[in-house]
Amino acid sequence: MVQCLRFSAKCCCVTTLNGAALAWTDTVRYLGVYITAAHRFCCSLHNAKRSFYRAFNCIFVKIGRTAGENVIIELLRIKCLPCMYCGLEACPVSKSQIKSLHFAVNSAFRKIFLIKSYDAADECMSFFNCSVSEAIHSRKIKLQLSDIIMFKTFAKSISEELVSCLLLMLLYFEML
Repeated sequence: MVQCLRFSAKCCCVTTLNGAALAWTDTVRYLGVYITAAHRFCCSLHNAKRSFYRAFNCIFVKIGRTAGENVIIELLRIKCLPCMYCGLEACPVSKSQIKSLHFAVNSAFRKIFLIKSYDAADECMSFFNCSVSEAIHSRKIKLQLSDIIMFKTFAKSISEELVSCLLLMLLYFEML
């Protein structure tokens, strides 16, 4: 299904060549990231949190209290957190969105350790190195470093091609 995403201007009905109307929507999924219509580029984290809760509840229902807390947290780090962090390095994430993601992880820790205190769960999160803001920050830095490496590789290949082209031109002019 083809959808249109409107960012700021009001638009009228848009039709295709065969007369079918295009549906207007507030969010579009692109490479697993949900882009929302707004005045600035922003992404919706609702589906990321939903997939985190789905993965965590699936694991927690299967193993329950039979496994130790360390095992459950390791499964949380390996299976559930990547569901939530997928694609976030490419999105601008606001402080309120980070708090919302933090609350999701905090609620999982409260469920694992059977505690009601938000602060105690924060201590557990820092002990097990599950900080949401640090994870997002490190993923963004990794993306920037990969972009720099890719640019350097591209620039190196272009410069090698340019040097070889210049050498060929010099050889050509020497033959004349």
